[in-house]
Amino acid sequence: MGLKSNLHSLKEKYSGTKMAPAFNALHTFLYTPNETTHNGSHIRVVDDLKRTMNTVILALVPCLIYGMFNAGYQYHVALGEIVRADGFLGASFWTWDNLVVGIWQVLPLVIVSYGVGLLIEFIFAVIKGHEVEEGYLVTGMLVPLIVPVDIPLWMLAVAVAFGVIIGKEVFGGTGMNILNPALTIRAFLFFAYPTWMSGDKVWVHGAVERSQEIANGANLDAISGETILGSYAQNQAVVYDYWDMFWGLIPGSVGETSKFLIIFGALFLIFTKVGSWRIILSTLLGALAMGLIFNGVIDAGWIGESSKFYGLMSVPFWQHLIIGSILFGAVFMATDPVTASQTNKGKWIYGFLIGFLSIMIRVFNPAYPEGVFLAILLMNVFAPTIDHYVIQGNVKRRMKRLKVKTA
Repeated sequence: MGLKSNLHSLKEKYSGTKMAPAFNALHTFLYTPNETTHNGSHIRVVDDLKRTMNTVILALVPCLIYGMFNAGYQYHVALGEIVRADGFLGASFWTWDNLVVGIWQVLPLVIVSYGVGLLIEFIFAVIKGHEVEEGYLVTGMLVPLIVPVDIPLWMLAVAVAFGVIIGKEVFGGTGMNILNPALTIRAFLFFAYPTWMSGDKVWVHGAVERSQEIANGANLDAISGETILGSYAQNQAVVYDYWDMFWGLIPGSVGETSKFLIIFGALFLIFTKVGSWRIILSTLLGALAMGLIFNGVIDAGWIGESSKFYGLMSVPFWQHLIIGSILFGAVFMATDPVTASQTNKGKWIYGFLIGFLSIMIRVFNPAYPEGVFLAILLMNVFAPTIDHYVIQGNVKRRMKRLKVKTA
Protein backbone atom coordinates (compact mmCIF):
# COMPACT_ATOMS: atom_id res chain seq x y z
CA MET A 1 0.00 0.00 0.00
CA GLY A 2 2.94 2.29 0.72
CA LEU A 3 4.40 1.90 -2.75
CA LYS A 4 1.03 2.55 -4.37
CA SER A 5 0.53 5.68 -2.23
CA ASN A 6 4.02 6.97 -3.08
CA LEU A 7 3.52 6.39 -6.79
CA HIS A 8 0.15 8.11 -6.66
CA SER A 9 1.72 11.07 -4.85
CA LEU A 10 4.47 11.35 -7.48
CA LYS A 11 1.86 11.06 -10.22
CA GLU A 12 -0.14 13.92 -8.70
CA LYS A 13 3.02 15.98 -8.10
CA TYR A 14 4.19 15.77 -11.70
CA SER A 15 0.72 16.02 -13.23
CA GLY A 16 0.77 18.48 -16.11
CA THR A 17 4.56 18.34 -16.52
CA LYS A 18 6.61 16.64 -19.22
CA MET A 19 7.48 13.83 -16.83
CA ALA A 20 3.82 12.97 -16.20
CA PRO A 21 3.67 10.24 -18.90
CA ALA A 22 6.60 8.40 -17.30
CA PHE A 23 5.02 8.30 -13.83
CA ASN A 24 1.58 7.47 -15.28
CA ALA A 25 3.05 4.52 -17.19
CA LEU A 26 4.80 3.14 -14.09
CA HIS A 27 1.68 3.61 -11.95
CA THR A 28 -0.72 1.93 -14.38
CA PHE A 29 1.77 -0.88 -15.10
CA LEU A 30 1.73 -1.93 -11.44
CA TYR A 31 -1.83 -0.95 -10.46
CA THR A 32 -5.21 -0.28 -12.03
CA PRO A 33 -5.87 3.41 -12.76
CA ASN A 34 -7.40 5.30 -9.84
CA GLU A 35 -9.48 7.57 -12.09
CA THR A 36 -13.10 6.52 -12.71
CA THR A 37 -15.81 7.98 -14.89
CA HIS A 38 -19.01 9.25 -13.34
CA ASN A 39 -21.33 10.41 -16.12
CA GLY A 40 -22.86 8.96 -19.26
CA SER A 41 -23.10 5.40 -20.49
CA HIS A 42 -19.94 3.34 -20.78
CA ILE A 43 -19.02 -0.09 -22.08
CA ARG A 44 -17.48 -2.08 -19.24
CA VAL A 45 -14.91 -4.64 -20.39
CA VAL A 46 -11.84 -6.14 -18.74
CA ASP A 47 -9.57 -6.01 -21.78
CA ASP A 48 -7.44 -3.06 -22.87
CA LEU A 49 -4.21 -2.65 -24.80
CA LYS A 50 -2.04 -3.47 -21.80
CA ARG A 51 -3.93 -6.65 -20.94
CA THR A 52 -3.92 -7.70 -24.59
CA MET A 53 -0.15 -7.27 -24.72
CA ASN A 54 0.27 -9.19 -21.46
CA THR A 55 -1.80 -12.06 -22.88
CA VAL A 56 0.58 -12.36 -25.83
CA ILE A 57 3.56 -12.25 -23.47
CA LEU A 58 2.07 -15.11 -21.45
CA ALA A 59 1.81 -17.13 -24.66
CA LEU A 60 5.48 -16.39 -25.43
CA VAL A 61 6.94 -17.20 -22.00
CA PRO A 62 6.96 -21.02 -22.53
CA CYS A 63 8.84 -20.52 -25.81
CA LEU A 64 11.35 -18.29 -24.02
CA ILE A 65 12.00 -20.75 -21.19
CA TYR A 66 12.27 -23.69 -23.58
CA GLY A 67 14.57 -21.64 -25.80
CA MET A 68 16.93 -21.15 -22.85
CA PHE A 69 17.10 -24.90 -22.21
CA ASN A 70 17.58 -25.59 -25.93
CA ALA A 71 20.37 -23.01 -26.27
CA GLY A 72 22.34 -24.80 -23.56
CA TYR A 73 21.41 -28.22 -24.93
CA GLN A 74 22.61 -27.43 -28.47
CA TYR A 75 25.83 -26.00 -27.06
CA HIS A 76 26.62 -29.11 -25.03
CA VAL A 77 25.62 -31.43 -27.89
CA ALA A 78 27.97 -29.56 -30.25
CA LEU A 79 30.79 -29.99 -27.73
CA GLY A 80 30.05 -33.71 -27.53
CA GLU A 81 29.12 -33.52 -23.84
CA ILE A 82 25.52 -34.69 -24.45
CA VAL A 83 24.28 -37.47 -26.69
CA ARG A 84 21.50 -36.17 -28.94
CA ALA A 85 19.77 -39.55 -28.92
CA ASP A 86 18.63 -38.91 -25.34
CA GLY A 87 15.82 -36.85 -26.85
CA PHE A 88 13.30 -34.39 -25.45
CA LEU A 89 12.34 -36.52 -22.45
CA GLY A 90 15.92 -37.50 -21.66
CA ALA A 91 17.54 -36.35 -18.45
CA SER A 92 20.26 -34.57 -20.44
CA PHE A 93 17.87 -31.91 -21.77
CA TRP A 94 16.24 -30.67 -18.56
CA THR A 95 19.49 -30.06 -16.69
CA TRP A 96 20.71 -27.10 -14.69
CA ASP A 97 23.78 -26.76 -16.93
CA ASN A 98 21.63 -26.25 -20.03
CA LEU A 99 19.47 -23.67 -18.28
CA VAL A 100 22.47 -21.75 -16.95
CA VAL A 101 24.00 -21.48 -20.43
CA GLY A 102 20.63 -20.45 -21.85
CA ILE A 103 19.96 -17.82 -19.20
CA TRP A 104 23.47 -16.44 -19.56
CA GLN A 105 22.99 -15.99 -23.31
CA VAL A 106 19.28 -15.20 -23.70
CA LEU A 107 18.52 -13.03 -20.67
CA PRO A 108 20.90 -10.23 -21.79
CA LEU A 109 19.06 -10.16 -25.12
CA VAL A 110 15.77 -9.65 -23.26
CA ILE A 111 17.26 -6.94 -21.04
CA VAL A 112 18.77 -5.01 -23.97
CA SER A 113 15.59 -5.35 -26.03
CA TYR A 114 13.35 -4.00 -23.28
CA GLY A 115 15.86 -1.50 -21.93
CA VAL A 116 16.61 0.24 -25.23
CA GLY A 117 13.06 0.00 -26.59
CA LEU A 118 11.27 1.27 -23.48
CA LEU A 119 13.84 4.04 -23.00
CA ILE A 120 13.08 5.34 -26.49
CA GLU A 121 9.33 4.98 -25.84
CA PHE A 122 9.65 7.06 -22.64
CA ILE A 123 11.76 9.71 -24.39
CA PHE A 124 9.22 10.12 -27.19
CA ALA A 125 6.36 10.20 -24.67
CA VAL A 126 8.06 12.98 -22.72
CA ILE A 127 8.93 14.96 -25.86
CA LYS A 128 5.48 14.63 -27.43
CA GLY A 129 3.62 14.94 -24.13
CA HIS A 130 1.47 11.82 -24.57
CA GLU A 131 1.05 8.71 -22.45
CA VAL A 132 3.57 5.87 -22.76
CA GLU A 133 2.05 3.26 -25.05
CA GLU A 134 2.15 -0.44 -24.23
CA GLY A 135 2.76 -1.67 -27.76
CA TYR A 136 6.43 -2.38 -27.11
CA LEU A 137 5.67 -4.89 -24.35
CA VAL A 138 5.20 -7.64 -26.94
CA THR A 139 7.87 -6.36 -29.35
CA GLY A 140 10.42 -6.39 -26.55
CA MET A 141 9.68 -10.07 -25.91
CA LEU A 142 9.55 -11.07 -29.58
CA VAL A 143 12.91 -9.59 -30.54
CA PRO A 144 15.08 -11.92 -28.39
CA LEU A 145 13.09 -14.90 -29.68
CA ILE A 146 13.75 -14.24 -33.39
CA VAL A 147 17.50 -13.52 -33.35
CA PRO A 148 20.52 -15.84 -33.09
CA VAL A 149 21.58 -16.61 -29.55
CA ASP A 150 25.08 -15.14 -29.89
CA ILE A 151 24.25 -11.86 -31.64
CA PRO A 152 26.36 -9.03 -30.14
CA LEU A 153 24.36 -6.89 -27.73
CA TRP A 154 25.45 -3.62 -29.34
CA MET A 155 24.06 -4.81 -32.69
CA LEU A 156 20.77 -5.67 -31.03
CA ALA A 157 20.67 -2.25 -29.33
CA VAL A 158 21.25 -0.43 -32.64
CA ALA A 159 18.61 -2.54 -34.38
CA VAL A 160 16.04 -1.97 -31.62
CA ALA A 161 16.63 1.77 -31.76
CA PHE A 162 16.15 1.70 -35.54
CA GLY A 163 13.02 -0.43 -35.34
CA VAL A 164 11.32 1.67 -32.66
CA ILE A 165 12.20 5.07 -34.12
CA ILE A 166 12.00 4.42 -37.87
CA GLY A 167 9.55 1.53 -37.79
CA LYS A 168 7.04 2.99 -35.34
CA GLU A 169 7.57 6.41 -33.77
CA VAL A 170 7.96 8.29 -37.05
CA PHE A 171 4.50 7.05 -38.00
CA GLY A 172 2.95 8.28 -34.76
CA GLY A 173 3.58 5.42 -32.33
CA THR A 174 1.58 2.33 -31.40
CA GLY A 175 -1.40 1.76 -33.65
CA MET A 176 -0.04 3.97 -36.44
CA ASN A 177 2.88 1.89 -37.72
CA ILE A 178 2.52 0.11 -41.05
CA LEU A 179 5.26 -2.48 -40.43
CA ASN A 180 5.64 -4.97 -37.59
CA PRO A 181 8.31 -3.40 -35.33
CA ALA A 182 9.90 -6.72 -34.30
CA LEU A 183 10.27 -7.80 -37.92
CA THR A 184 11.59 -4.36 -38.84
CA ILE A 185 14.31 -4.92 -36.25
CA ARG A 186 15.12 -8.35 -37.68
CA ALA A 187 15.15 -6.98 -41.24
CA PHE A 188 17.60 -4.26 -40.17
CA LEU A 189 19.88 -6.89 -38.62
CA PHE A 190 19.64 -9.12 -41.69
CA PHE A 191 20.61 -6.40 -44.16
CA ALA A 192 23.07 -4.50 -41.94
CA TYR A 193 24.85 -7.49 -40.38
CA PRO A 194 24.13 -10.48 -42.66
CA THR A 195 26.99 -12.65 -41.39
CA TRP A 196 25.43 -12.61 -37.92
CA MET A 197 21.96 -13.50 -39.18
CA SER A 198 22.61 -16.27 -41.69
CA GLY A 199 24.79 -19.33 -42.12
CA ASP A 200 25.10 -22.45 -40.00
CA LYS A 201 27.26 -21.27 -37.11
CA VAL A 202 25.12 -18.44 -35.74
CA TRP A 203 22.41 -20.70 -34.30
CA VAL A 204 24.56 -22.51 -31.72
CA HIS A 205 26.22 -20.69 -28.83
CA GLY A 206 30.00 -20.49 -29.22
CA ALA A 207 30.11 -21.78 -32.78
CA VAL A 208 31.10 -18.48 -34.42
CA GLU A 209 33.77 -17.69 -31.84
CA ARG A 210 35.27 -21.18 -31.99
CA SER A 211 35.31 -21.14 -35.80
CA GLN A 212 37.15 -17.82 -35.74
CA GLU A 213 39.71 -19.23 -33.31
CA ILE A 214 40.25 -22.25 -35.56
CA ALA A 215 40.72 -19.93 -38.55
CA ASN A 216 43.40 -18.10 -36.57
CA GLY A 217 45.32 -21.34 -35.98
CA ALA A 218 43.92 -22.52 -32.66
CA ASN A 219 43.91 -26.30 -32.16
CA LEU A 220 40.21 -26.68 -31.36
CA ASP A 221 37.34 -28.81 -32.56
CA ALA A 222 34.72 -26.93 -34.55
CA ILE A 223 31.16 -26.58 -33.27
CA SER A 224 28.58 -27.40 -35.92
CA GLY A 225 25.39 -25.40 -36.02
CA GLU A 226 23.85 -26.98 -39.10
CA THR A 227 20.14 -26.22 -39.35
CA ILE A 228 17.54 -28.33 -41.12
CA LEU A 229 16.90 -25.66 -43.73
CA GLY A 230 20.63 -25.31 -44.29
CA SER A 231 20.99 -29.05 -44.85
CA TYR A 232 18.11 -29.14 -47.32
CA ALA A 233 19.41 -26.07 -49.15
CA GLN A 234 22.76 -27.83 -49.68
CA ASN A 235 21.13 -31.16 -50.68
CA GLN A 236 22.61 -32.82 -47.59
CA ALA A 237 21.13 -35.52 -45.37
CA VAL A 238 19.17 -34.22 -42.37
CA VAL A 239 20.30 -35.64 -39.01
CA TYR A 240 17.08 -34.76 -37.17
CA ASP A 241 13.91 -36.83 -37.17
CA TYR A 242 10.37 -35.45 -37.25
CA TRP A 243 9.94 -35.60 -33.48
CA ASP A 244 13.13 -33.56 -33.01
CA MET A 245 11.63 -30.96 -35.32
CA PHE A 246 8.29 -30.98 -33.51
CA TRP A 247 9.56 -30.86 -29.94
CA GLY A 248 12.36 -28.43 -30.82
CA LEU A 249 15.61 -30.37 -30.38
CA ILE A 250 17.15 -28.43 -33.25
CA PRO A 251 19.30 -25.32 -33.73
CA GLY A 252 17.48 -22.13 -34.61
CA SER A 253 16.28 -18.81 -33.26
CA VAL A 254 15.59 -18.85 -29.54
CA GLY A 255 11.79 -19.04 -29.72
CA GLU A 256 11.09 -20.77 -33.02
CA THR A 257 12.31 -24.32 -32.35
CA SER A 258 9.52 -25.94 -30.29
CA LYS A 259 6.51 -26.30 -32.55
CA PHE A 260 4.59 -27.92 -29.70
CA LEU A 261 4.84 -24.80 -27.54
CA ILE A 262 4.06 -22.52 -30.49
CA ILE A 263 0.86 -24.50 -31.13
CA PHE A 264 0.06 -24.26 -27.43
CA GLY A 265 0.55 -20.47 -27.62
CA ALA A 266 -1.66 -20.31 -30.72
CA LEU A 267 -4.49 -22.13 -28.96
CA PHE A 268 -4.12 -19.81 -25.97
CA LEU A 269 -4.30 -16.68 -28.17
CA ILE A 270 -7.30 -18.03 -30.09
CA PHE A 271 -9.12 -19.04 -26.89
CA THR A 272 -8.56 -15.56 -25.40
CA LYS A 273 -9.62 -13.99 -28.75
CA VAL A 274 -6.37 -12.05 -28.96
CA GLY A 275 -4.98 -13.85 -32.02
CA SER A 276 -6.89 -14.25 -35.29
CA TRP A 277 -7.47 -17.90 -36.12
CA ARG A 278 -8.27 -16.90 -39.71
CA ILE A 279 -4.80 -15.43 -40.22
CA ILE A 280 -3.06 -18.37 -38.53
CA LEU A 281 -4.99 -21.00 -40.47
CA SER A 282 -4.77 -19.22 -43.82
CA THR A 283 -1.00 -18.70 -43.40
CA LEU A 284 -0.51 -22.41 -42.84
CA LEU A 285 -2.77 -23.25 -45.81
CA GLY A 286 -0.76 -20.91 -48.02
CA ALA A 287 2.48 -22.59 -46.95
CA LEU A 288 1.03 -26.05 -47.61
CA ALA A 289 -0.23 -24.96 -51.03
CA MET A 290 3.19 -23.67 -52.09
CA GLY A 291 4.82 -26.82 -50.71
CA LEU A 292 2.42 -28.98 -52.74
CA ILE A 293 3.25 -27.02 -55.89
CA PHE A 294 6.98 -27.59 -55.40
CA ASN A 295 6.42 -31.29 -54.65
CA GLY A 296 4.43 -31.51 -57.89
CA VAL A 297 7.31 -29.93 -59.80
CA ILE A 298 9.68 -32.55 -58.40
CA ASP A 299 7.27 -35.41 -59.10
CA ALA A 300 6.86 -34.22 -62.69
CA GLY A 301 10.62 -34.35 -63.17
CA TRP A 302 10.94 -30.69 -64.16
CA ILE A 303 13.74 -30.14 -61.63
CA GLY A 304 16.65 -32.59 -61.33
CA GLU A 305 18.76 -33.44 -58.31
CA SER A 306 21.58 -31.35 -59.71
CA SER A 307 19.54 -28.17 -59.25
CA LYS A 308 20.40 -26.01 -56.24
CA PHE A 309 16.64 -25.74 -55.57
CA TYR A 310 16.06 -29.49 -55.50
CA GLY A 311 16.70 -30.01 -51.77
CA LEU A 312 14.08 -27.58 -50.46
CA MET A 313 11.64 -28.33 -53.29
CA SER A 314 11.70 -32.01 -52.38
CA VAL A 315 10.76 -31.37 -48.73
CA PRO A 316 7.36 -33.01 -48.06
CA PHE A 317 4.84 -30.16 -48.14
CA TRP A 318 3.64 -30.71 -44.56
CA GLN A 319 7.19 -30.74 -43.21
CA HIS A 320 7.58 -27.04 -44.05
CA LEU A 321 5.40 -26.33 -41.02
CA ILE A 322 7.78 -27.97 -38.54
CA ILE A 323 11.06 -26.59 -39.87
CA GLY A 324 12.12 -22.97 -39.84
CA SER A 325 10.02 -20.19 -38.39
CA ILE A 326 6.86 -20.31 -40.52
CA LEU A 327 4.74 -21.52 -37.59
CA PHE A 328 6.15 -18.94 -35.17
CA GLY A 329 5.60 -16.18 -37.72
CA ALA A 330 2.03 -17.28 -38.42
CA VAL A 331 1.08 -17.28 -34.73
CA PHE A 332 2.94 -14.35 -33.22
CA MET A 333 3.90 -12.08 -36.12
CA ALA A 334 1.27 -12.26 -38.84
CA THR A 335 -1.52 -11.79 -36.28
CA ASP A 336 -0.29 -8.36 -35.18
CA PRO A 337 -3.62 -6.46 -35.05
CA VAL A 338 -2.04 -3.16 -36.13
CA THR A 339 -0.27 -4.25 -39.30
CA ALA A 340 -2.54 -7.12 -40.41
CA SER A 341 -5.72 -6.94 -42.46
CA GLN A 342 -8.83 -5.97 -40.49
CA THR A 343 -11.64 -7.47 -42.57
CA ASN A 344 -12.49 -11.17 -42.25
CA LYS A 345 -12.09 -11.89 -45.96
CA GLY A 346 -8.96 -9.75 -46.01
CA LYS A 347 -7.46 -11.86 -43.21
CA TRP A 348 -7.87 -15.00 -45.30
CA ILE A 349 -6.16 -13.37 -48.31
CA TYR A 350 -3.47 -11.72 -46.18
CA GLY A 351 -2.54 -14.91 -44.33
CA PHE A 352 -2.63 -17.15 -47.40
CA LEU A 353 -0.24 -14.87 -49.29
CA ILE A 354 2.14 -14.76 -46.31
CA GLY A 355 2.38 -18.56 -46.20
CA PHE A 356 2.58 -18.85 -49.99
CA LEU A 357 5.38 -16.28 -50.29
CA SER A 358 7.27 -17.60 -47.25
CA ILE A 359 7.83 -21.01 -48.83
CA MET A 360 8.59 -19.46 -52.20
CA ILE A 361 11.33 -17.27 -50.69
CA ARG A 362 12.59 -20.23 -48.63
CA VAL A 363 13.09 -22.36 -51.74
CA PHE A 364 14.43 -19.75 -54.15
CA ASN A 365 16.91 -18.22 -51.70
CA PRO A 366 19.17 -21.12 -50.66
CA ALA A 367 21.76 -18.71 -49.23
CA TYR A 368 19.21 -17.74 -46.57
CA PRO A 369 16.47 -20.36 -46.66
CA GLU A 370 13.93 -18.59 -44.50
CA GLY A 371 11.50 -16.05 -45.87
CA VAL A 372 8.65 -15.66 -43.40
CA PHE A 373 9.80 -12.29 -42.04
CA LEU A 374 10.17 -10.86 -45.54
CA ALA A 375 6.76 -12.21 -46.54
CA ILE A 376 5.05 -10.71 -43.48
CA LEU A 377 6.69 -7.32 -43.97
CA LEU A 378 5.64 -7.31 -47.63
CA MET A 379 2.05 -8.17 -46.76
CA ASN A 380 2.06 -5.53 -43.98
CA VAL A 381 2.46 -3.00 -46.77
CA PHE A 382 -0.39 -4.48 -48.82
CA ALA A 383 -2.80 -5.16 -45.93
CA PRO A 384 -4.60 -1.77 -46.30
CA THR A 385 -4.94 -2.37 -50.03
CA ILE A 386 -6.45 -5.81 -49.44
CA ASP A 387 -8.97 -4.36 -46.98
CA HIS A 388 -9.80 -1.53 -49.38
CA TYR A 389 -10.77 -3.88 -52.20
CA VAL A 390 -12.65 -6.21 -49.85
CA ILE A 391 -14.72 -3.27 -48.60
CA GLN A 392 -15.27 -1.94 -52.11
CA GLY A 393 -16.41 -5.39 -53.21
CA ASN A 394 -18.92 -5.48 -50.35
CA VAL A 395 -20.19 -2.02 -51.28
CA LYS A 396 -20.68 -3.00 -54.92
CA ARG A 397 -22.59 -6.16 -53.98
CA ARG A 398 -24.88 -4.21 -51.67
CA MET A 399 -25.46 -1.58 -54.33
CA LYS A 400 -26.48 -4.32 -56.79
CA ARG A 401 -28.92 -5.78 -54.27
CA LEU A 402 -30.34 -2.30 -53.66
CA LYS A 403 -30.88 -1.74 -57.40
CA VAL A 404 -32.67 -5.08 -57.70
CA LYS A 405 -35.01 -4.24 -54.84
CA THR A 406 -35.83 -0.77 -56.17
CA ALA A 407 -36.33 -1.99 -59.76
